[in-house]
Amino acid sequence: MKIRSASTADAARILDIYAYYVEHTAITFEYEVPTLDEFTARISNTLARYPYLVIEDGGVIVGYAYAGTFKDRAAYDRSCELSIYLDRGSTGKGYGRALYEELEKRLQEMGILNLYACIGSPIVEDEYLTNNSEQFHAHLGFVRVGEFHKCGYKFGRWYNMIWMEKLIGEHL
Repeated sequence: MKIRSASTADAARILDIYAYYVEHTAITFEYEVPTLDEFTARISNTLARYPYLVIEDGGVIVGYAYAGTFKDRAAYDRSCELSIYLDRGSTGKGYGRALYEELEKRLQEMGILNLYACIGSPIVEDEYLTNNSEQFHAHLGFVRVGEFHKCGYKFGRWYNMIWMEKLIGEHL
């Protein structure tokens, strides 16, 4: 297992992982898989300011995680939003924890104090969305700080969205 910074050259493989979530789950509320050019631009834009990491096993990317702007105002500059996606056959192997631990370390070095995760939350678990993401984040020390009700509509049904938070530094 190896964690490294992503590059735009990784875009096709990362997009392949993400496409499954767009097409088959409500983990992301996107309806259409972005084009490779759009996705490459997303990676490039993120790397201009924040870490974007991939995890490899046997030389194959099996997941990725990145940080992004929490809110686009200067007062929020010590906070960021995290996202993580693992190849659908790669869950339960410690990849997610390893990615988030490395991401957290790099963000601390940048002076980030607050981490946030925006998570799709099922009203009732179904074939498109379970509570696994919330449970994963809670296991890593995130706490639920807010919930929006029936704000995401995908696959003909409504989903809630929750925010989870983890404080990783002293607020002096």
